[in-house]
Amino acid sequence: MKHLASIVAASWLLALIASDSFAESPALPREQVTAAIRDIRKIASPDGIDELKSIQIGEITQWISIRGRSRDNPILLFLHGGPASTDMPVSWAFQTPWEDYFTVVQWDQRGAGKTYLANDPAKVGPTIDEERLIGDTEALIKWLRVTYDQPKIFLLGHSWGSILGLEVARRHPDYLYAYIGMGQIVNMLESEKLGYEWVSREAAARHDGEAVAELRAIAPYPKADGTLTIEQVGVQRKWSVRYGGLTFGRTAFDYYERAAALSPDYSLDELAAVDKGSALSLPRLWPHMMKADFTSLTELRCPLIIFNGRHDETTSAVLTAEWFEKLRAPHKKLVWFENSAHMIHIEEPGRVLVHLVNDALPLSRPGRKAN
Repeated sequence: MKHLASIVAASWLLALIASDSFAESPALPREQVTAAIRDIRKIASPDGIDELKSIQIGEITQWISIRGRSRDNPILLFLHGGPASTDMPVSWAFQTPWEDYFTVVQWDQRGAGKTYLANDPAKVGPTIDEERLIGDTEALIKWLRVTYDQPKIFLLGHSWGSILGLEVARRHPDYLYAYIGMGQIVNMLESEKLGYEWVSREAAARHDGEAVAELRAIAPYPKADGTLTIEQVGVQRKWSVRYGGLTFGRTAFDYYERAAALSPDYSLDELAAVDKGSALSLPRLWPHMMKADFTSLTELRCPLIIFNGRHDETTSAVLTAEWFEKLRAPHKKLVWFENSAHMIHIEEPGRVLVHLVNDALPLSRPGRKAN
């Protein structure tokens, strides 16, 4: 129940800040709010880990957060999406219960968030490509296994991070208890095509003239040569977000941004660096994303778990499910999240926890059930 208490406390704080009665009183300084969140999340167990630190990976300074209530628990490395859309600032809102069962690592990838701010963008920019980030992921996993004396880890890849995660799982199955894909990218070009068709149908069904006009203006999507510009994608995403293709039942992403603004682990300068990191990384990594295609990958030599949002139109859940059915693995499971789109860990955090504990955790403890 202790993880439930922390969620309730954090939710209470947000509700209080948003309430009319609170609005009539002087607003709390951000420092007091973040301090309260930091305090309720404090890991007090004597064998726990609570570290926010920089380490050297791939010849640059990269930032990680490592949190868990027992060093005996397996490590779960979370690979954020974007590219460069770090989840570390908002992890306080969903991750705390995970820390009862896993040592959870959030990592600001090359060019993202704190890591962006810790290095010279002019020097790092030319090094940002898919192979370099895969290499960074491999190096971080090796560092975690050695530093915390863990034979293997769990690797969770979300969206862009699912490209890195699945590639590492393919190359190094011996590193992993399991690979967990969430918002899994299987064939990016086909996914974009399906996403455009969906949002165009939605716009027409809603008689949304502005959306119809803007979407027609970016056709063909993709272009005849199979490419997409970032500008085209920006228009498509604008309407996909509006219609719930990113977060089911929501018309905007501002809820996530407000939660990030209360991060106990980020200064205002570091929060501002998130957008700067995206501006640096996205043009360099978008061509790699568009070429991502795992449809020819038919066998994985480590366990596989897929978290699939029923309403995900950002990375096609349908394509992921079709690919999953054909894939062979020592153990595999697909979990549908019926009230989620792409942001499953935010949309249905309780069900994510249940499936991490019941489906993933036992893979690190052969013959034992989760407590």
